[in-house]
Amino acid sequence: MTENTVESSADVIVVGAGPAGSATAYYLAQSGLDVLLLEKTEFPREKVCGDGLTPRATKQLVDMGIDVSTGNGWLHNRGLRIIAGGVRLELDWPELSSFPDYGLVRKRADFDELLARQAEKAGARLYEKCNVSGPVLDRSGRITGVTAKVGADKREVEFHAPLVVAADGNSTRLSLAMGLHRREDRPMGVAYRTYFTSPRSSDDYLESWLELWDTRGGERKLLPGYGWVFGMGDGTSNVGLGILDSSPAFGELDWREVLKSWCASMPAEWGYTPENMTDPIRGAALPMAFNRQPHYTRGLMLVGDAGGMVNPFNGEGIAYAMESGQIAARTIIQAQARVTPAGRERALQAYPAILKDTYGGYYNLGRAFVKLIGNPKVMQIATQRGLTHPMLMRFTLKLLANLTDPQGGDAMDRIINGLTRVTPTA
Repeated sequence: MTENTVESSADVIVVGAGPAGSATAYYLAQSGLDVLLLEKTEFPREKVCGDGLTPRATKQLVDMGIDVSTGNGWLHNRGLRIIAGGVRLELDWPELSSFPDYGLVRKRADFDELLARQAEKAGARLYEKCNVSGPVLDRSGRITGVTAKVGADKREVEFHAPLVVAADGNSTRLSLAMGLHRREDRPMGVAYRTYFTSPRSSDDYLESWLELWDTRGGERKLLPGYGWVFGMGDGTSNVGLGILDSSPAFGELDWREVLKSWCASMPAEWGYTPENMTDPIRGAALPMAFNRQPHYTRGLMLVGDAGGMVNPFNGEGIAYAMESGQIAARTIIQAQARVTPAGRERALQAYPAILKDTYGGYYNLGRAFVKLIGNPKVMQIATQRGLTHPMLMRFTLKLLANLTDPQGGDAMDRIINGLTRVTPTA
């Protein structure tokens, strides 16, 4: 769309064209609603991520009509390889009726653009280089649109819609402007990653290292987090780490140095050395377990990282970003069909409750898990003892990746589903 043809009103405005925003816009546009999708940067653009997708995320891509075949540039993976305490365990993704039995790898610069273009194909109007600066409010304090700086000349434009979706990530300036601040009682993580040219580029397992060490002061202390190695299929590997704020070391360590030190400890033939590094080390926050609420207020709906949707068990965000976008769109579509303003508002106000019913118990279990592994002794016992029991590790994989069949399923599925049902919602 050219800079001199800005159309300023729609049924719904979606701010941010990451996975959450693009999924929301796709489903809204598919239903026939007029949707503006506003992205502050220009595609292709970089995002800090491991680039590895579980079957949960794979299902979301299939739901959006994305061709995830290897012929379309996707690298498929069979499962998760876990390394800790000298043990190396390969766990295939579970065979379920609800999710595919394979995961995917794709660079985020390419991945995000694919999703945004899919939303465009469905009818969403995508504006790139459209930096949203704040909400437009009516006299009652309800959001009725946004102000933005558009294009290379940063022209000030107002966009108007009766509903606005904040999909603008962890920093979510729009939510902050509406008075929605981060909850300090929810876990937070950080991720750092880089790329190396490597002979391990075509690995068909995602690799997770459960032991990251703080070696300051000559002591080795286990950190609450994990490292990853994901082959990209293009001659490079994505190597990174994710750390939780439940560790006393969270604010003290230079995580770029921790990543460099970890890479230096790996076999030389893998090539994870400074001269093979193709990108600088970059970091990003991982907002977990509904760390910003309420997810709907005064015409504003939060999806993805803006609403703290990252899974506290494993740091996965893309699947939940896309799922929350689908749930938000479904809620909006139903609300639009109501014939009175009060009826529409009643339908919209159900969104936070739907999210809590869907994820609340599971996220609260995850919060307890985060507190547990914040204790180095608990983490050490878990890695040393657990890895020698493949059945226990298969259960753990299902729990951490949130991969169960909701109806039927095996005994593991029923235990995990039962636990999430009886746990109070987050």
